[in-house]
Formats: sequence, structure tokens, C-alpha cells
Amino acid sequence: MLKEVLIVEGKSDTAAVRRAVEADCITTGGFHFTRRTLENIAAAYKRRGIIILTDPDSAGENIRKFLSKRFPNAKHAYIPRDEATANDDVGVEQASPESIRRALSKVRTLELNPREEFTAAEMIALKLAGGDDSSRLRDKIGAALGIGYGNVKTFVRRLNNYGVTRAEFTEALKNVTSVNC
Repeated sequence: MLKEVLIVEGKSDTAAVRRAVEADCITTGGFHFTRRTLENIAAAYKRRGIIILTDPDSAGENIRKFLSKRFPNAKHAYIPRDEATANDDVGVEQASPESIRRALSKVRTLELNPREEFTAAEMIALKLAGGDDSSRLRDKIGAALGIGYGNVKTFVRRLNNYGVTRAEFTEALKNVTSVNC
């Protein structure tokens, strides 16, 4: 049983999570939170901690941002988009139990004092921005690091805000680019 309570978007997400791990879940019901839902999340945050596991799409990202502002010490888990897509639908409920367990094994917490270790200029130099294959490479590296997919600005922000070390980044980059050779 996970110590933290998982925050997911819907009932189908809860069912998918429970096929993967033993955990308590709170569903947001999308972006329109009720007062009671926010009170339940706040109580879980204080008592046990929370892990935000939203869909890898823009709606899920908006929910994640909203919750991150209210609950700054929340943990974050990301399922790669390609592992959460089936039947022309993207969501936690589409992910396999293995994908959910893998995402939960790479949980990250936002740094209270984000670093400025990584830059967009560096991403360009490494061909993680501006190239034909840049988006796919960022997606693979984000999956390896457990920070999810993002455009260059979001990717750099996550690298810096989730405390990704230079060694972790270098190893993920090496592993992803060696597979693509």
C-alpha cells in the first residue's frame, strides 16, 4: 500500500491505478474541483502526502499546475504519453499496470528553490530543440527521468524544478541517443 494518496482525474484512472498498485485515490472529476474535493486533497496532503498523477495532456497539465500551487510539497508522477495512449484516447486509464508502476517508481518533488542548471540554449546545442527529432528525444528523456513530456521551455523548467542532476540527465541522454544510433 502506498503511503501517499494518488490524485487522478477520474474513476477510470482510479481503476487503472488499482490494477497496478494498492493505493488510495482521490479523483478530481476534471478541472472543475468541488470544495469538498479540495478539502479531501488538503486533508490527504497534511496526513499522508499526495502524488499527482494526471493525464499526459494539456488538461492534465493544467490540473497539475493548479494543484502544485496549492500543495507545493506534493509529489509528481508522469506516465509517458505513448504509454498512456490507446484507442485514440490519452489518459492514465489507458496505461498498463507496468507503466503506472514505472511512473510511481520515478516520483519527483518540486524544489522550493529551483536551480538554473539547464538552459534552452543547452537543449539547442544537444539537438533537443530545433531539430526534426527533438520532440521525440525530449519525450524519451523525460520518460527516463520521470518528468514527463514538455516543449523546450517546460522541459528545462522541469529539469531545474525537479532537481534532476547533471549525472542523471547525462545518463538519460546517453541511453536515449545510443538507442537511436
